[in-house]
Amino acid sequence: MRDPVWPLFGLEVATPRLLLRYVDDDLASQLARLAARGIHDPAFMPFAQPWTDVASPQLERNTLQWYWRCRAETAPGHFHLAFAVLVDDEVVGTTSIGATDFGVLRQFESGSWLGRAFQGRGLGTEMRLATLQLGFEGLGAELATTSAFSDNGPSLGVTRRLGYMAAGTARLMRRGEVADSLRFQMAFDDWRDRLRRPDIEIRGLPACRDVLGVDEQRR
Repeated sequence: MRDPVWPLFGLEVATPRLLLRYVDDDLASQLARLAARGIHDPAFMPFAQPWTDVASPQLERNTLQWYWRCRAETAPGHFHLAFAVLVDDEVVGTTSIGATDFGVLRQFESGSWLGRAFQGRGLGTEMRLATLQLGFEGLGAELATTSAFSDNGPSLGVTRRLGYMAAGTARLMRRGEVADSLRFQMAFDDWRDRLRRPDIEIRGLPACRDVLGVDEQRR
């Protein structure tokens, strides 16, 4: 959807396996219903904020409000870009790019989840690669960061497989108890030399640069 007032609605990243589309209201509703069907084993919590512990339909309402909040708080240099991940036109999960003072720091944080029915297919790696391509190639970032709890094997597997560098450990509270969150980072040069993909296409970004306060990068 192309919208000159809110051009982010037209922002997409396409790979041979999947499509990232900026979350509009329809996609937010689909993601809310997907989350309600399950993201993880209820005995394990992969998120610092245990938002999936909430019962339906409040979980779906909270999910919609989160995506609305991300959109409402978008400003030049400060944004949380949320994308629905689609495979064959079906919403399977979400990925995001978050940044504060991007014009100066030139760094972004990524996060993602997949519906349980779509896990174990390699989609997590492919959507992370698409997210990195948007951050580095599209937005001109110099550093990407991500994190996961020390017992979150699938997320850590994707991060380590892609060659992120360890960047320390943070002690967080998770469901009222202390848990270690492992931090990782990747520099632009490392991404360019190992992971840059000519078959990943970024669509609709030029019209979004004013909204995000991101200058065109030439690399």
